Amino acid sequence: SGVAWNESQHCRLLVPEQLQLCRRHLEMMPSIVRAARRTQELCQQSFADMRWNCSSIQSAPSFGPELLTGTREAAFVHALAAAAVAQGIARSCASGEIPLCSCGPGPSEPPAPGSRWGGCGDNLSHGLQLGAAFTDGSARAGPGGTPGLRAVNRHNGAVGRAVLSDSLDTRCKCHGVSGSCSVKTCWKGLPDLGEIASDLKSRYLAALKVTHRLVGPRKQLIPKEGDARPVTEMDLVYLINSPDYCSPNPQLGSLGTQDRPCNRSSVGSGSCDLLCCGRGYNTYTEEVQERCHCRYRWCCSVVCRRCRRSLERHVCK
Repeated sequence: SGVAWNESQHCRLLVPEQLQLCRRHLEMMPSIVRAARRTQELCQQSFADMRWNCSSIQSAPSFGPELLTGTREAAFVHALAAAAVAQGIARSCASGEIPLCSCGPGPSEPPAPGSRWGGCGDNLSHGLQLGAAFTDGSARAGPGGTPGLRAVNRHNGAVGRAVLSDSLDTRCKCHGVSGSCSVKTCWKGLPDLGEIASDLKSRYLAALKVTHRLVGPRKQLIPKEGDARPVTEMDLVYLINSPDYCSPNPQLGSLGTQDRPCNRSSVGSGSCDLLCCGRGYNTYTEEVQERCHCRYRWCCSVVCRRCRRSLERHVCK
């Protein structure tokens, strides 16, 4: 993203559905690259203490089987990527990075008492429009992808953008003598993508298993289990059950959890009981050096000693 995008050198690396969009909007590609990197970073942060820790996303766009077959994990990645791209474009418009768009339109509702609309809000509508065009182009599942898988990927991308849309809120800056905030200038802005990832993680845990079949004149995504609640536009959905990710299985995209660090005192997903899948764990003692007994010296420095202490590390067998 640090270099100018070139129509012939860079755009041709994308899938055909994205190629024309790239050529027409070269100026937005750096923000899409940043969004892809942020998606990788947040996915790994969100699942750091789980059996599937999103490490396979580092090989993008050459995804592993667990991200190409309509799993619950693929649902999260598609939704987060769609939200990240839309947010990236919306903010780049507001910052002036993309010449063909600018600040978002001013809110239609009146401002709160003592405030006024102003500033430069994130251009959510432009981000949603171009973001959908770009990410839906990659929602195809590859040469072997089924219509059902493409429908699931598009649905989950739309969920990510819907969660982003719902997060748009009012931001204000104070004006007044000595910081009195007698007048506030407000605008509409989007939160950090980490908040969106946290919301989507909750939806991942509650995702619905679906099937793609005819309902009336067209095919729709409906719950696999007959007694499950209907699918809504805010539900993440998946087609097949995920492996347990306990043991290595390249065909299923499972790396296993052997040698993963675990938390012996936890009862959550990162606990040694759950993360190690009942195989147990090994304990190692590691000696570390750190700053200690720090004191302030006039003027103007902090002087510390170096202390050694032992740490226990627990690693899955």
